[in-house]
Amino acid sequence: MAAKPQSNRRQFLTGQAALDAVSNLAADAPSRPPHPRSELASGEAQTYLIQIDRAAMACEFQILLNAGQQSGATEAALDAMDLIERLEDQLSWFRDTSELTRINRTAATAPVIVERRLFQLLVEGISLSEQTQGAFEITAGPLWKLWGFHRREGKMPTEADIQRALTQTGSHQVRLDAEARTIRFARHGVEINLGAIGKGYALDRCAEHLVSEGVDNFLIHGGQSSMLARGSRAGLSEVEPSWTVALRHPLRPDQRLAELRLRDRALGTSGSGNQFFHFGGKRYGHVLDPRTGQPADALLSATALAPTAAQADALATAFFVMGVEASIEFCQSRPEIGALLVSPGEQAGSMELVTIGLDQAEWRRVT
Repeated sequence: MAAKPQSNRRQFLTGQAALDAVSNLAADAPSRPPHPRSELASGEAQTYLIQIDRAAMACEFQILLNAGQQSGATEAALDAMDLIERLEDQLSWFRDTSELTRINRTAATAPVIVERRLFQLLVEGISLSEQTQGAFEITAGPLWKLWGFHRREGKMPTEADIQRALTQTGSHQVRLDAEARTIRFARHGVEINLGAIGKGYALDRCAEHLVSEGVDNFLIHGGQSSMLARGSRAGLSEVEPSWTVALRHPLRPDQRLAELRLRDRALGTSGSGNQFFHFGGKRYGHVLDPRTGQPADALLSATALAPTAAQADALATAFFVMGVEASIEFCQSRPEIGALLVSPGEQAGSMELVTIGLDQAEWRRVT
């Protein structure tokens, strides 16, 4: 039997190193190695964290635990990482043997029975599409392929091609039968892609497993654009203990933009800083507006905070598409949702930062 990849290694971090280990939350951004040792503020005891990571879903997943706090936590985290690999086998748009590929291949000709938890995710995805008036869309696969982003080689489509792809896009093309737990597509060419919600869903499932094993203080991230926190980091004398994470500056990727405190909450960040191409002197990013078929360009980045990581991931994408005003309107009737939006400023190279539903204790701007 071939040796298993070194993906379940256990690493120990201290104090501020936890912040550094998850500090680059811009989509698709590579992580920086954490400091090997870091001191806390004067008078505070030094605390250690266990870091467990695994490569999956084309990114790096990490779980951070308070060392020595809960018996069996490390083993539970390793089991959670195994769960992520199984979920990738189920959800991957790129794997011919995945359940998602089977759905896309056959749902236009006959109803397809769907695994219970995946069916619930599809129901949630369609609900989020309806709530955001199509700014988030699980059926945008035809558009994504048309622009070449599925191969990371962007190309400029014709307007006629875009209009044809739009006829295959939209959650109204999907028929879900809750009683039979089946899915059926209204026409050929419709595809489901869970890339904007799948990582968050995987984090939610990991958190479920950890909690079921009695672990209630942890921080998980996937690809550094999806985060989920439960409880708090041990050893800090804060009034409201939490986990502190940082957002990368969208225009200066070597700098942090802001720090946020998470406790029993999830965070997702969307942006096009690492996947784009230029054509005719214009920049085209990989986050597409499913309503128009065009790349969204109103914002530089969008960060959403929500009760679950699946919601945070989907809403970050939706807010990036919707822009500031529509995102504010969306959040007005949803006090459980927060956002931090970065839009281009009036001068070249400048930017404006807008927060929605966040109080001063939850975040601070760094640059």
